[in-house]
Amino acid sequence: MAMASYVKVFLGSIAFAVFWILAVFPAIPFLPVGRTAGSLMGAMLMVIFQVITPDQAYAAIDLPILGLLFGTMVVSIYLERADLFKYLGKLLSWKSRGAKDLLCRICLISAISSALFTNDTSCVVLTEFVLKIARQHNLPSHPFLLALASSANIGSSATPIGNPQNLKDEEEATTEVVADEDFNSHRFSPATMSHFTSLNSQEWSSRLESLDMQSSLSTNGHMNHAETLRNRIGATENEICSASTSAYESARNSNASKDITVDGSSQRKEDTVPSKRIASMDRLRDVFDEQLPGEKEYFAAKWKRILWKSCVYLVTIGMLISLLMGLNMSWTAITAALALVVLDFKDARPCLEKVSYSLLIFFCGMFITVDGFNKTGIPSALWDLMEPHAKIDKASGIAVLAIVILVLSNLASNVPTVLLLGGRVAASAAAISAADEKKAWLILAWVSTVAGNLSLLGSAANMIVCEQARGAPQVGYNLTFWKHLKFGVPSTIIVTAVGLLLMR
Repeated sequence: MAMASYVKVFLGSIAFAVFWILAVFPAIPFLPVGRTAGSLMGAMLMVIFQVITPDQAYAAIDLPILGLLFGTMVVSIYLERADLFKYLGKLLSWKSRGAKDLLCRICLISAISSALFTNDTSCVVLTEFVLKIARQHNLPSHPFLLALASSANIGSSATPIGNPQNLKDEEEATTEVVADEDFNSHRFSPATMSHFTSLNSQEWSSRLESLDMQSSLSTNGHMNHAETLRNRIGATENEICSASTSAYESARNSNASKDITVDGSSQRKEDTVPSKRIASMDRLRDVFDEQLPGEKEYFAAKWKRILWKSCVYLVTIGMLISLLMGLNMSWTAITAALALVVLDFKDARPCLEKVSYSLLIFFCGMFITVDGFNKTGIPSALWDLMEPHAKIDKASGIAVLAIVILVLSNLASNVPTVLLLGGRVAASAAAISAADEKKAWLILAWVSTVAGNLSLLGSAANMIVCEQARGAPQVGYNLTFWKHLKFGVPSTIIVTAVGLLLMR
């Protein structure tokens, strides 16, 4: 792509700088508007400065990706209501040998789930859960959040659906055409960045636990009361039988002269005792039967909840299988979300209020800002400058190529970087050999994916973890740009170097 006019380059750089500064420092003293407003400001400046037209700005917003974000958020809300994270917490804590063991388990779960269901989906589902696990074990949240984000980015490089640039590599390898104008395929996934207006997850869980405890106590009370009633019935029967026996013995031992009187008394007693027995048993039976409806209602509610939770899990598994089969990702997620809404059979507004609409707006602004920055031609000019030194038939060329990919992925996002460099890197490598061309695609896919660990802005998964952790109720944590950078730089260099050595 050719460089734009100097005016557009200058103004586009200003708009991108505003977005970048507010994304890195959301509470900067002279403009503490936050990341969402910062992304909208960058997008607005791109249009006002005429770096891109309004139609191009609308076209830069990837509606299928926004649909995927929305659907995934709704599904994660219903999974939380279905106690998935409670069961997952028990699984993680099972026979745990300490903090390091727990950290390794989180890394493993994050990497596997990212490889199968995209890194962003993994982060939106697991972030708040990881914070709660750290709090329960009295451990600092910082290393667990970094482990979650970095493992998600690394694990997503294992499969084509783990990250969108992997799919772009396959498409580019098939067509070998540079799609300079197509920068609308960003993959940014959902997170809950909003402050909940209804019950938060911790309050919901505590209320469910208290409800279960009360129901259990109520059931035990019903059962104990029923047992008491049975004992009372048995005691009454024994007393009645004893009274009958004593009356009979008294009748036999009476004088013959009082036979008529005794017979009359015995007859009255025999008539009275059965009537008392029947009345007493009927009264106790009525009391006993009154307790059964509450017990039946409890068991009915219990089985109804078990059935609902099973349906939630089945719908989620069906969604994941559909994603693995290659069906449309956004419509699959939306269909699963709507299926859960219908199965819940109640007003969906409380659940929909938990969707992070501010995060969706943030990514809309980010799409437009990044697209405008790419249209300035700066990323393309940077590659043109470094291309002669990035030949992959030499170790120094591979190192230069990796550095260029790392820098561009953290400036212009990894998907536009792949679209920008894919055809050119492949053409340069094909001139050497067919094996080098395949190697070039592997390098591009690996480095652009791992580059997400370098800085907080290098991957949407990082932003999801950061914002969701900051907005998490009661267990919130502020993962700043510099805290992430201290870990991101050395870890990215090491992981990238290991991957490149394995490719050689």
